[in-house]
Amino acid sequence: MASSSAAPTPRGEETQVPLLVYEFIPNGTLFQHIHNRNATRPLTWEDCLRIAAETAEALAYLHSTSSIPIIHIDIKSSNILLDENFVAKIADFGASRSVPFDQTHITTLIQGTIGYLDPEYFQSSQLTEKSDVYSFGVVLAELLTRQKPISAARPEESCNLAMHLVVLFNEGRLLQEIEPHILAEAGEDQCYAVAELSVRCLNVKGEERPAMMVVASVLHGLIRSFTIDQTARRKDESVQKNSEQEEKHLRESRPIPSLQSSEVSTQRSMDDEMLSSSHMPR
Repeated sequence: MASSSAAPTPRGEETQVPLLVYEFIPNGTLFQHIHNRNATRPLTWEDCLRIAAETAEALAYLHSTSSIPIIHIDIKSSNILLDENFVAKIADFGASRSVPFDQTHITTLIQGTIGYLDPEYFQSSQLTEKSDVYSFGVVLAELLTRQKPISAARPEESCNLAMHLVVLFNEGRLLQEIEPHILAEAGEDQCYAVAELSVRCLNVKGEERPAMMVVASVLHGLIRSFTIDQTARRKDESVQKNSEQEEKHLRESRPIPSLQSSEVSTQRSMDDEMLSSSHMPR
């Protein structure tokens, strides 16, 4: 995020000209990591959940914890920056608006990005914190499907990812749109849980969308659940590997069965008889 401050002089004094100071963000934007198939460091499912939770927490702070509530207006994956540790940072507050404590909404000229824009805000020009919730729901859909918010590659009726995800979820066709490696890593339960949260955020009625504090809480719960599942999976894999190694060791150390003395005598008698018969005149 950008911040404005006066630049200190060598003597420790401040200049009269405010400067914009930007934190260096070496890992680019979330959009780049979602949609660049050749990324050097692909996002894991754990990364996706954590980045989503960090973004949700930041929005919850802006909406309800900061001294003056702020609505970002333009939440999208390209405005979520990732630092050297892949920690999420919300950027671009150029369109943001503060909301007086005694008001639930403000009326503004329509601003935002097509594909992420809250349809209720678009129709009424009334901006609320739930407009950010809608945009965040689109980001969740991106993380889950790895598809862009607007795409001509999808059928015309599905070119809008938000509408597309809602239809897929309601018709039970969600898993068809999730890449196999994501489904294998996350599991069906996690995918459905994130999709359900996204659909709640994408409700056409703003008042029925969850607050960002609730969204952040749900995401942290999914992180805990995923961590527990991963720990159990690794434990099962370790037990299975140890079992296979023990079985292999037993096979290798098992002695080769030897013939009993009576069996050896019988075999020798048969050999002698065959040998003597071969020398008899025919």
